[in-house]
Amino acid sequence: TTDSYVVKPLRFRGGDIGRLAVSGTVNDLAMAGARPLYLSLGLILEEGLAFDDLAAILDSAQATAHEAGVSVVCGDTKVVERGAADGCFINTSGIGVIPAGVEIAMERARPGDAILLNGTLGDHGVAIMSEREGLRFDTPVASDVAPLAGLVAAILDAGGEAVHSLRDATRGGLGMVVCELAESCGRDIELDEAKIPIRPEVQGACDLLGLDPLYVANEGKVAVACAAEAAGRVLAAMQAHPLGRSAALIGRVLDGTKGRVALRTLIGGRRVVDPPYGEQLPRIC
Repeated sequence: TTDSYVVKPLRFRGGDIGRLAVSGTVNDLAMAGARPLYLSLGLILEEGLAFDDLAAILDSAQATAHEAGVSVVCGDTKVVERGAADGCFINTSGIGVIPAGVEIAMERARPGDAILLNGTLGDHGVAIMSEREGLRFDTPVASDVAPLAGLVAAILDAGGEAVHSLRDATRGGLGMVVCELAESCGRDIELDEAKIPIRPEVQGACDLLGLDPLYVANEGKVAVACAAEAAGRVLAAMQAHPLGRSAALIGRVLDGTKGRVALRTLIGGRRVVDPPYGEQLPRIC
């Protein structure tokens, strides 16, 4: 897998572009059920970037690779003129190995599957926006950026073949993920708003900014579709992992074949969840 990363500011509460780049590529591999092994790391640096910022970004990338158990085996650096790169852009490519017997695909989700989420929504997007716009909260919001390979390994160990789909809720947030899942498997999905974990400060910030937490980007959240009979043990494995302590069962795959997503609201109504149109927050991953 390969991806490129742009974010402003380069260093934010809870992480920086180095941690973001390594985590993002590790997570892309993990969502296929793969054990990440090797990464490349390419830097495009703007003339005038402070050396201290560059050193901090590279130290963070190194620490995140160590945390994820991967090796950075090659890379490249280019420098462009001032004003051409917003400080630093990073491209990473990754190679991993899918163990025998692991088959992960959105098309495999089936009626009765449980939809699990490993924690609170919207932390990354709100953290970036608050720093970019100078917003202050009584409880500061930190990005959730993290490599999820260890958590995914625990999920697969607990659920085995009962784990049908894994997807990290990055651009477009959880709303995008469940809409793509419904379309891919050809089944309807229902989410329960009361079960979806969202920090009060994130909800408050979204209300202030006119954002829907369902569509705000995350960098450390995975949505899991697994057979109902395995949901209890998969959820327990998620909650036992440091990156899944707030994990919850948030919805179900239904029998309907229209590929639609509905949210059962806090007041008992139903709201249609559509794919997002455009980016709510630009340049955050």
